[in-house]
Amino acid sequence: MAPTLFPMESKSSKADSVRASGAPQACKHLAEKKTTTNPTTVIEVYPDTTEVNDYYLWSIFNFVYLNFCCLGFIALAYSLKVRDKKLLNDLNGAVEDAKTARLFNITSSALAASCIILVLIFLRYPLSDY
Repeated sequence: MAPTLFPMESKSSKADSVRASGAPQACKHLAEKKTTTNPTTVIEVYPDTTEVNDYYLWSIFNFVYLNFCCLGFIALAYSLKVRDKKLLNDLNGAVEDAKTARLFNITSSALAASCIILVLIFLRYPLSDY
């Protein structure tokens, strides 16, 4: 095989553009970037405990004002469990109990609000009128 000859170029910006555009076809294997896999380091980052919401104030409100079938008390108990588990750095347990506290708070608020609305409707339109 005879060596491939390339025309000489002046030392100017053309030389830089040739290098940037890539090597000629004969030297294509030199221009390809070889990718090597670097060893990776895994760093476990634990979420901040302040990100777990305990719904404590909502539970207090439901317990004091809207304690429908003791659901406000149950929500308050789960809210306190969330605070305890956050102190013990049991974030998975804290998240699960926070979901349960939110569920009981939503249920208590919805049922109490619907009962209040029904009472107001029956006060406005008593059944004796029908």
